[in-house]
Amino acid sequence: MTRFTQAELEAARDRLVPDVVAGGLRVLFCGINPGLMTAATGHHFARPGNRFWPVLHLSGFTPRLLKPAEQQELLSYGLGITNVVARATARADELTAREYQDGGRLLAEKVTRLKPHWLAVVGVTAYRAAFDDRKAAVGPQERVIGDTRVWVLPNPSGLNAHWTAATMAEEFARLRVAAED
Repeated sequence: MTRFTQAELEAARDRLVPDVVAGGLRVLFCGINPGLMTAATGHHFARPGNRFWPVLHLSGFTPRLLKPAEQQELLSYGLGITNVVARATARADELTAREYQDGGRLLAEKVTRLKPHWLAVVGVTAYRAAFDDRKAAVGPQERVIGDTRVWVLPNPSGLNAHWTAATMAEEFARLRVAAED
């Protein structure tokens, strides 16, 4: 993996990370916002220690462990990636309530346009803030966006010590099974 200086990572704050999307996906995964490593590389969930890619594989969504640089391959599995908030930060707690609210509105518009079968928001706190749903828990939600059902998944960040890769993979697998119906 490419090593970046702190100055290079800080300079990446202004870079937009393109979505990996197409119409009619089985599942559109939605991260909170790009981290600095993601912004620097242009690859979602690029920070070493982020468990998204291993959990995606362990849960059966992908037949092999993909690297962040292989993110476009997700489309061949009917999967995609976007974010609630486009602005890159070192930590999600740098985002404002307004950014989450605006991000939730823009995400709903994107989902309405792309029509994935499922929207999977990775991070219950981000989902609560973006959709003003203070009681949301990990799992399927009552909310739908058009015909798109919504599932909240645990945040795969290495900072989320409440979930192991194995328990996250179990929750991701529950979504995978639901998305196959």
